[in-house]
Amino acid sequence: MLEAHDLVKRYADRTALDGFTLTIAPAEICGLIGHNGAGKTTFVEIVTGLVRADAGTVTIAGLPPERARHLTGVGPQEQALYLSASVRQNLRLFGGLAGLGGRALRTAIDETATALRLTEVLDRPVGLLSGGQRRRTQAATALLHRPRLLLLDEPTVGADPETRAALLDLIKQVAGTGTAVCYTTHYLPELVDLGASLALCAAGRVIARGRQDELLADLPGHLDVTHADGRTEHVTAADPAAELARLLADGVRPASVDIRPATLDDLYHSLAVTR
Repeated sequence: MLEAHDLVKRYADRTALDGFTLTIAPAEICGLIGHNGAGKTTFVEIVTGLVRADAGTVTIAGLPPERARHLTGVGPQEQALYLSASVRQNLRLFGGLAGLGGRALRTAIDETATALRLTEVLDRPVGLLSGGQRRRTQAATALLHRPRLLLLDEPTVGADPETRAALLDLIKQVAGTGTAVCYTTHYLPELVDLGASLALCAAGRVIARGRQDELLADLPGHLDVTHADGRTEHVTAADPAAELARLLADGVRPASVDIRPATLDDLYHSLAVTR
């Protein structure tokens, strides 16, 4: 669905993208992660056609970005809503820009509002909404026309638990219908909930790509051993359970133990922070 190859983008003496390559298949949720300045937002801007790459190619369902806007839904990190207009009026506007009209638009508004728990505030000015309600409204503008590619840039920043749950549930439903999803976030547990594949970015390129289990397979886990005197020993090991068995065989009698497999945080720190 989305194919980006060897993208390069420079701003004066700063290189934002330096050979950025990423492919996302239909029905795939891809978690795009990396530190600030890694190139994530620049990549999203190029895919949406807001910015032109200096080199490289991008296609969406075989089309260049400027010809695929009707196939793309975008939820920007910074909210872009008309505060004096109601939720319904905002959705009518964005739905119309996406090519919807008449009964199809009314149905899309009702269905999306229900999914994102916005029905009760449809006729309320956006400026009077809570932060979570605004987040859901922004997401609704990207989802109304059921895009084939959905780009979400930090959609749950500052969101309350209700908003986060509603958004994640709907994203999984949308992906289940065949939509490719590019999901940028710093909140890694969301990617576990979504069952997302991963693309880890650093210095303007993708440095690791694959399923979570594949990328975590070679990372060491953690073993915390608390002794009777209250002292806690932290052990990093490829096989924490085997390390615990060795300690027990050596006569160690811990008061408690905690075994943790490698997490996405470990992956992020092992690849991104060290570069």
